[in-house]
Amino acid sequence: MAERRSLTDGLKATPAVDPAVAREFIHSGKPAVVRPAQEPAAPALSRAPLSTRIRADFAAALKRASLERQLKGVEPHTLQDILEEAIEPWLRSNGYLS
Repeated sequence: MAERRSLTDGLKATPAVDPAVAREFIHSGKPAVVRPAQEPAAPALSRAPLSTRIRADFAAALKRASLERQLKGVEPHTLQDILEEAIEPWLRSNGYLS
């Protein structure tokens, strides 16, 4: 069994955490992805909430696709990313996006 130590000693042994990464974790509840310094950061896309209703069979198929793709490690696998990828061509072809 490992030797017991005080909380203070344990905190001293903890590696330093970037305050921005800690703040992101606190506010989102998800660990931030730390990118290497030499890799340029992707431009941040803003997201707007959207609520709609779709046919039950579409919703079930979309959820199944999302779960199967996540298990296989295939991108996109989130509902949001799948929907964005499906909607973008329609918006472009109908002149709503350039």
